[in-house]
Amino acid sequence: MVVNERFLKKLKDFGLNSYEAKIWAALLSRGVSTAGELSDIANVPRSRSYDVLESLEKKGFIMMKVGKPIKYLAIQPNEVLERVKKRIKAEAEDHIQMMDEIKTSEVLGELSILHSQGIEMINPSDMAGSIKGRDALTDHLEYMINEAKNSIVLVTSEEGIVKKSEQLMRSLKKAKDRGVSIKISAPLTTKTKRAIESLKSVGEVRTQKDQKARFCIVDDKQVAFMFLHDEKVHPSYDAGVWANTPSFGQALKSMFETSWDNMKATH
Repeated sequence: MVVNERFLKKLKDFGLNSYEAKIWAALLSRGVSTAGELSDIANVPRSRSYDVLESLEKKGFIMMKVGKPIKYLAIQPNEVLERVKKRIKAEAEDHIQMMDEIKTSEVLGELSILHSQGIEMINPSDMAGSIKGRDALTDHLEYMINEAKNSIVLVTSEEGIVKKSEQLMRSLKKAKDRGVSIKISAPLTTKTKRAIESLKSVGEVRTQKDQKARFCIVDDKQVAFMFLHDEKVHPSYDAGVWANTPSFGQALKSMFETSWDNMKATH
């Protein structure tokens, strides 16, 4: 059986390794088959085929046929998909419960003490780091917003404001409830209109035509800025820098305030 390598890679999205994907694809093409036949068809070593079939059976992808010789039946793919979704959901709920338990345990307290002690030993010039990937950038922005005590400045692009209105809204609402001043700058276009209207509920939003810069300032000291144009780079290759630097943060905030006065207010 000749199966496209790209197709086999997609089967790994079901949580399968290479041998499992090959054996499952082979069995789907046959409907019912022996381990030896599947080994030959899928080009999987016979010494591994029984272990692979046992694993697929435990995962709910196949079943063993009653009788001899031992043969295997393929489960309908739609049913397999539902089983995989159910398993992923159960595993995720288990992990969330585990994290919730850690949150109220002594472990988190001890980790926080270690972190506090470590921070005290860090040279101020070391309070900076690079961030790679748009998801990681968003996670760090959310962290900064959650830490904010006085002010948040968020400057972003057309693409960015749409995403941030979805991904950061909850944290921004909590910051507003804490009394944090929030100022947001983004271009006003047909695409961004709804996002801007939504963000007006958490802070003051002003628009600037052809806005491409992307940065965030929290409490005039934490700064994160992105290097690349988000519409021209794949999310995986997006990158930025974070720094805890009051001197630069205050200077950047001062320059922003000058531009803020010239931006168009939304109504």
